[in-house]
Amino acid sequence: MVAKETKQRGRPRSFDRDTALEKALRSFWEHGYESTSISDLTREMGISAPSLYAAFGDKRALFDEAITVYGQLYGGFISRALAEEPTARRGVERALREAAAEYTVPDRPRGCMVISAALNTAPASAEVAASLREKRQTNVREIERAIRADIAVGEVPSGTDANALAEYVSAILAGMSQSARDGTDRATLEAVASLAMNAWPREGERG
Repeated sequence: MVAKETKQRGRPRSFDRDTALEKALRSFWEHGYESTSISDLTREMGISAPSLYAAFGDKRALFDEAITVYGQLYGGFISRALAEEPTARRGVERALREAAAEYTVPDRPRGCMVISAALNTAPASAEVAASLREKRQTNVREIERAIRADIAVGEVPSGTDANALAEYVSAILAGMSQSARDGTDRATLEAVASLAMNAWPREGERG
């Protein structure tokens, strides 16, 4: 006769993991990685510290997962714009316009989490800052590739510095994010986006 199993399985979680993760995401987004403590997270997520560690690992692991979800839900508009528009100019113009909207959505932390979540970190959090810096640089490289593709077909003047232009776009996005966090409204950021495009090399100009 087979002995009956007497071990009791671990108790199921008493909270919804996705909901708790969304709350952690918003806390990191609003306050930044360094300023968000475990006690802040457990309070916002409505769970105990042991439950947090059991479900998500440590603070860094939770942050990494939150950043991944942020990219899936809120941060993919630059890549989509570049992929769906026929030229780099059109893609960047759309991305800046959508940034003005995304950075100022009501009832959501303002600005871009990837830009603002690790601006000031202690040496112990250097890897977090480096990870977000790499994500920002990935966007720069993506923009630069689109610009180089347009240079190759004559949409952008041949003498254009593709890297500098891509870094310019990144700087505009960072500035718009900070302005949004400071309270600048969507209409003003859209005006900034339009002005920023005045620096784009015009088709037909010679480098």
